[in-house]
Parts: sequence; C-alpha cells; structure tokens
Amino acid sequence: MKSLKLILALAIFCFLDINAKNIPIQKSSLVGKKIVEFIPTGFDQSKTPSLILQKEPVSIGSAPKSWSLIPEFTVKENKASATLKIAGDISLYGGGEVTGPLLRNGQHIKLWNTDTGAYSVEQGKRLYQSHPWVMGVRKDGSAFGIIFDTSWKSELYTNSTEIVLNTEGALFRVFIIDRESPQAVLKGLSELTGTIKMPPRWALGYHQCRFSYDSETRVRQIADTFRIKKIPCDVVWMDIDYMEGYRVFTFNKDRFSNPKALNDYLHQKGFKSVYMIDPGVKVDPNYGVYQSGSAKNIWVRKANGDEYHGKVWPGDCTFPDFTQPEARKWWSGLYKDFLAKGIDGVWNDMNEPAINDSELPESQRLGTMPYDTPHKGGGTLPAGPHLLYHNAFGRLMVQASSEGIMAANPDKRPFLLTRANLLGGQRYAATWTGDNYAGWDHLKLSIPMSITLGLSGQPFNGPDIGGFLGNTEPDLWGNWLGFGVFFPFVRGHACAGTNNKEPWAYGEAMENTSRIALERRYRLLPYIYTLFHESSQSGLPVMNPVFFADPKDLKLRNEQEAFLLGENLLVIPAFSKNPALPSGIWEELSLVNGDLSDKYQAKLKIKGGSIIPAGKIIQSTTENSFAPLTLLVCLDNQGKAEGQLYTDAGDGWEFKQGGYSLMHFTAKRNGNVVNIRLADKKGARNVEKDIKGVNIELIYKGKTYKTSGTINGNMQIELKN
Repeated sequence: MKSLKLILALAIFCFLDINAKNIPIQKSSLVGKKIVEFIPTGFDQSKTPSLILQKEPVSIGSAPKSWSLIPEFTVKENKASATLKIAGDISLYGGGEVTGPLLRNGQHIKLWNTDTGAYSVEQGKRLYQSHPWVMGVRKDGSAFGIIFDTSWKSELYTNSTEIVLNTEGALFRVFIIDRESPQAVLKGLSELTGTIKMPPRWALGYHQCRFSYDSETRVRQIADTFRIKKIPCDVVWMDIDYMEGYRVFTFNKDRFSNPKALNDYLHQKGFKSVYMIDPGVKVDPNYGVYQSGSAKNIWVRKANGDEYHGKVWPGDCTFPDFTQPEARKWWSGLYKDFLAKGIDGVWNDMNEPAINDSELPESQRLGTMPYDTPHKGGGTLPAGPHLLYHNAFGRLMVQASSEGIMAANPDKRPFLLTRANLLGGQRYAATWTGDNYAGWDHLKLSIPMSITLGLSGQPFNGPDIGGFLGNTEPDLWGNWLGFGVFFPFVRGHACAGTNNKEPWAYGEAMENTSRIALERRYRLLPYIYTLFHESSQSGLPVMNPVFFADPKDLKLRNEQEAFLLGENLLVIPAFSKNPALPSGIWEELSLVNGDLSDKYQAKLKIKGGSIIPAGKIIQSTTENSFAPLTLLVCLDNQGKAEGQLYTDAGDGWEFKQGGYSLMHFTAKRNGNVVNIRLADKKGARNVEKDIKGVNIELIYKGKTYKTSGTINGNMQIELKN
C-alpha cells in the first residue's frame, strides 16, 4: 500500500568468522524423496520454532552416505549461522521478494521485513517479506534447494562458492532438497511448506485500485466506466479512506455510509470488492475493536506490562500479539460481521508491522517495534522477542485473517492479499511487490521480482502495474500493461496525489491499447485457471523463467525480460530488444484484433507440441468464457501436440468432492490432416453445459488454420502447402 517513508537503523552483519567454532550436526535424516534435514547440536526448538514448515516432517531414514550437500553451523556472540559450500558452475536463484537480477550469484539480502516505499535496487535488498531459501541449478539441469528454517533477523549471501545465512538469533535447522530438475526442487519445497489454496476464478481477472477512491459515488463511477467502455475488469478495491478515522473494521459514516448497498451494486455489475485491513488498532476507549481486544488482553505489551503503542495511520495504535492463539482467534472473529456487508476479499497491509517513529532521533528509528519487545507465544510457539517474531508477524496475521474469512464464508474460497509474509506464508495469502514507483526501472524490475517470488514458493503475485508512487506517463502505462496482464496477479494501483491511472485515463489511443491487453488476459483465463489448479497441487510457479524450457541451456539462465506463462506460452515484453529465448518451435500467437499491430503489446509465442485452452472475450468472470472454447494448437517436430483444461464452478469447494473437469486434448498429424480430439477426461463436472462448441486454431509455420466442432467430436484440419 503506502510507505511511511521510514528510515530504519539496522545492525551491521559480519561474514562468518573463520575462527568461529563449528557446531557439529547432531542429526541428519531423510524426510522425503531426496530431502534431508540437518539439525545442529544444541538446537532448541523453543528458541527457534518453525513458522515456515506446513507441518513437522516425519523422518523415514538416515541421510545417504553419498550426500554431498552438508551445511556447516557456527555460533558467534550468540548469533547462529549456516554455510553451504558449493562447487562447480551453479546458477543461484530465490530469496523471495528482492530487487536486482534474477540470477542471484554474488548477491546478498537482509531478511527483516521493512516498509520500503519507492525502493531502489540497493534498498530492495531489504523489502516487505523474508524468504530464507535458495535454489541452485547445475550445468546438467539438476538442482537443489536449501531452506534455512528460521524467522530470526538474518542476512543471506548467495556467493558462487558458498551460500551463507547469518542470523541474530539461535541455532536453526536446515532442509536440503536435491532433485533432477528445478521444477522437481520446487515441488519438494511445496512438500515442506505447502501450496496456495485454489483461488476463486474472479481473483484471476483484472483488479482496479487507488489510495483512495474516496466515496461510494466514486467507486460506482469507476465500475460504471469499465462497463460503458467495455474494458474487462473483475474487482474494485477500497483503501483505508473507507474507514472511520482509519479504524479497522469500521466504515466512514459520510462517504461509505452503506457498504452493503455499494457491494450489492458492484455485484450486479459483475464486480467483486476487496477492502483493506491493517494490524494497527487505534487506541481509543470508545472504539469497539479496541475495547474488545483490551478485554481479552491480546495486545503486544512492553517488558513492564504496558501496552506497546506505535503510530500508524490512525495515530497511536496497539497491535494484536499474533503469537498468542487467543489473539489469532479473536482477530479471526472480527471478520464475520465485516464480510457480512457483502465484501468479497481482504487486503492486509502495513503488517511488517510498519510504525512511524520519525519523531525519534534518526539513530533510534527502527520503523517497527523495538527488537526486545516481548511476545507471549502459546500453543506450539514459545515466548520470544520481536527480533524472533518480526519476520513472522505478517505471516501470523494472514493465518488469522484467512481462518476468519473461511469461518465467515465457509462455502467460498478466500481471497487475501498481504504485504508482509514469510517463506511458507503462501498457504494463507497472495502478495504484491509493495510500493513501487512509476518509472522504467521499476517496470523492468517487476519481471525478475515476480519470477523470483514464484521460485520461492509464492506463485500468486504481481506488481502494482503502472507504478504506485509518482505520476505515470501514458507510454509507461502502455508498456507495463502490455506484458503485465500476464502476471499471475494483475492490479492497477495509484497513490494519493498522483495522476489517475485507470485504463482510460491516458486518452483514447491508450484506452484502446489497455482494452486490447486486458482482452488478451481474459481470453487466456481458461489456460491461467488451469495453471493455478496445477500450482495449488504441485507448488510449481505460474510465471516461470525461460530457462525452465531447457534447464541445460546456459544462455537462458540469466534472462529476466522474457518469461514463460506456464510452460507453453512465451511472453516477450515490447521493451525487450534481444532477449535470450529457448530453442525449438515457438509460433507467434494472436488473440484479439489489433494485438499484433499495437506497439505496446507483448509478443506471445506458443510452444511446439502444446495445446492451450482459451475463451471468448468477456467483461468479467461472471460471464461464460466457453461460448465457445478455443483450442490453440501448435505441433512439434513429430506432428503432435497435447494440453489440458481444468474447469470447476469457479468458487466453493465442490471440486474437492469430484465436482471438476480435467480434460486432456491431443492433436496428431497424419499426412496433411491434423486430428484434434478430447483424449481423456477426469472429474464429475458436466462441462457440456458450459462449453458451447469448440473452435480450433492451429498455428503452423506462421499460418493459422481454423475449424470448429464439439467437445466430444474428432476435429480435423487440412494443412495446405
């Protein structure tokens, strides 16, 4: 959301002292297929609880004697570190939300969640989330991943000869995954940390936001304009100005006096709504949320027992101690009445937690709670200082929020967006890359940032398209949206005091460019929805680096402008002049009228051997994409192709009881005739009621051949010389 412009004073970390005593490994065990757990002698889970793992793994045997990836643990001045020596030509990736290059060799980052608005590349070494995770890819395409299972304040070095995590806390465990490919390593990461929940289909459409749309009237105008201009959109967002004096779980009596009626209006127009909720609760004895939390004694308190107060948007705030099960349960319960107003999704922001301490001398500013602020813990979490729990504060908050949203609307899939999180927090919330700036540097940074998040277990992510801070020029908007519509999460956003950044705000020509870009997104929703289903099952990213097309091709390892959507669609932004592209058959793809001639649109290429499902142009996901379904076909060198389409109700949990359809399509060339058919179908959903015919578009040697048929029929196309 918005930055408090805080200047943080961070401790200076040191490299491992070569004279520091090495801590022997007490235990190493095999916890899964090529996953080894290393536990150093002296490890105490009451000092370093796991907030990363989905659950405690079960050992199935000792580590193989041939295992070569063995970390070394050290402790110096009560600060634990781990080092993994590596040899050979290894490409390093990961680290979660960071700026800088996709290839992380020779990089270091600070793992201390921080409100860092308009971050530069250097400032981006410390952003809103912490992912103590590195993936290495060898020359032969095999790969390994390393989880440093700690939330202590840390610094991560990814050098070409060693990977080092220095902490300011106690000893921790290390998990190492070693498998045949980077994709297999990411599946191993999900085995330990979990996957995203299958999102509602509407969450994959376009989202429009501003800090802030200042009234119900303005929100209706925004929604109406999308529909009048026939620009696809699914969601309108409410930033903090909908609240009464920035008090969370309230509504402004003048400007948002009837939120239920507003949400009903949006629903009638085919929109969903998402509302902001911050962790800071205004200190006000007449405020019901503060009264309720005080009665349950769930606030963070200082060592002397007084409530900890920090300044955020409402002024003095207190904060739930989310380490306490009672606090998380209380927070979850606040969502029932809130969501009963017809609210569809929730946005948790400022949850590093960010605190404005600018009144303090510069040397004393932390931008968050003092490091020694105690947290009570409870359940499986021990009591501990903020130095331990800071990086997990947002993660614990979104766990409580997610559970509250699920309890309030058990028949719906939750949508929750968070700014702060920890490795593994993808189980509870999607994310965006924070308060970026309206500039070409941030446009280009957005691609490796989102890819890296996907390579760190968080597939549901994206930037504020167009840039949040600063004014956005039309040319920048067109370029950014032209490829930004292919991010997993697609939202346009703008800060207070900046120019309007809706798709029609830049004149008629750019409005048409925006429409073309968003129509391309909506045509591909069947494919994107299928990718999200796969990700929810396997943990694989939705947005991938191009080296995933061939992990052995070294020239692809540092490409960070072009990217893959799934494995079958290559996206080349308009600004990219000489990207490194995978070899093989990649045919240029046109989805809507004008997308090949509009200079702002990303170039799309479909992989040989693939079938990509697409739909018709719709204005929102309340409409049927499959009237008709289109299958985009590109043959490989053997004249074959295949692809999948996953469908379900788009919301709810019926798919868990078989109420889905997973269709497998094949194409095969025989002479000059190509046969396309539905080869297999799983699931009990009756797709015939949704799919109103099938169009085939076969792209072959630069030409497009078309035919049509039915979902269960055998369709043929004749290729002409």
